[in-house]
Amino acid sequence: MLTGSSASTSLKDVDWIWKSNQNPWSESEPEKWSHYSDVENLIINEAFSNKQPHAMLDDCYIDFEHSLQILNTDHSQKRPIKQVVRNREDKHLREERFVDLPVDSARPFGGQYGWVSPFIIEIRRALGLSENQLPSNNPELIPMLVEKAAQGIIAEGKSMGKEQEANKIAKILTAQKNSKVEDVWKCCVYLYTLESFLYKILNKTMRLIGSKEDEQNWQSKIHTLGPFGLLLWDDPINERVVRNETLYRGVKLEPEQIVTYQNMAAEKKYGSFQVFSSCSHAAFIADVNQMSEYPKEEEQLITPGVCFSVQRVEFDHKTNKHLIYLKLRQRLSGKHTSEISTFHHINRPKDKFDHYHVGNDAYVLYDNLDYDRDADTMGHVYGNLLDEHPNYRPPDIDYYDIDNPYYDSRFINFPYDRDGNEI
Repeated sequence: MLTGSSASTSLKDVDWIWKSNQNPWSESEPEKWSHYSDVENLIINEAFSNKQPHAMLDDCYIDFEHSLQILNTDHSQKRPIKQVVRNREDKHLREERFVDLPVDSARPFGGQYGWVSPFIIEIRRALGLSENQLPSNNPELIPMLVEKAAQGIIAEGKSMGKEQEANKIAKILTAQKNSKVEDVWKCCVYLYTLESFLYKILNKTMRLIGSKEDEQNWQSKIHTLGPFGLLLWDDPINERVVRNETLYRGVKLEPEQIVTYQNMAAEKKYGSFQVFSSCSHAAFIADVNQMSEYPKEEEQLITPGVCFSVQRVEFDHKTNKHLIYLKLRQRLSGKHTSEISTFHHINRPKDKFDHYHVGNDAYVLYDNLDYDRDADTMGHVYGNLLDEHPNYRPPDIDYYDIDNPYYDSRFINFPYDRDGNEI
């Protein structure tokens, strides 16, 4: 029977592992132990601290009395489990979060949409919110958005066979339903930084934006993933961009994708981040490491819609990796509209969120990974933020892309950005 330190809602104290070698009862096989996901650990910890006999997971259940994991569909399939005390701050960088998932060869990044992803704009429209209605300046929206976000997470979890994980995530989120917007946002960041299905399905969906054949797929997720995405995107705390920092991130690319970046550098074209992109050892857009379960990783988010140009592509013979230097721009000027690959939809209503102006630039280096999972290797992205044109505003309406469905000419001379900073 398991005993030891009491479980808590934090992952910093207790972790649970299961014996994962082919025959867990073999005395000759080398032992191999694997970790449960972060959310599974929360479920197990809660059941253990409440002195329940079992903890129900999606594929199995935990028998605390006999220290076993038992398969839900076949009770004869049992594996030993054990409890370990460990501080997650000592954990290595998590591979999947800081290395992009494989992406379409023709579309390794998004088009330039302005400074807000079409996904965010479509969420607002689907929820029937006006142009000025965001949770950060309309706290009365919080209970409704939190409830819809929780329901959507549960629906997605059921469809993926992750109902138990989804219920746990939704329970944590709904506990903040009547809290201040700052606390709700911190909770969303915490949930996003957990290893679970949530951040994976959210980013997988948003990566489809810009593909005509996938338009119906990502739009079908707006009602389920949209409310959580909006709460996560609408940061009420980090009002000003932190400059002169360094970003690190890896990406697995095919040779033809590297050529795409090389062509962008030669043609001085822009692209945009389609998803919430986790970076390490930097602060740009949102500093989330204080809310994360992994603060030593210093996880930062680049939000969807942040644009970049490719400065150059180099090959490092020492590491046998390509180094791709990106220059980030959180706010865009109209002079780049000839390079914009907009997300077009005939007669789509325009939105004030796509007001363009020059803001802060960043140099970022993407390291293409010839990735060996077993070797626990990882490439990096390096970025140095600059403050080049903080007060510039394009004077002529002709600079703007009037055909952009996410642009509204009424806000050409609007003196503030969405964070209240003077342009």
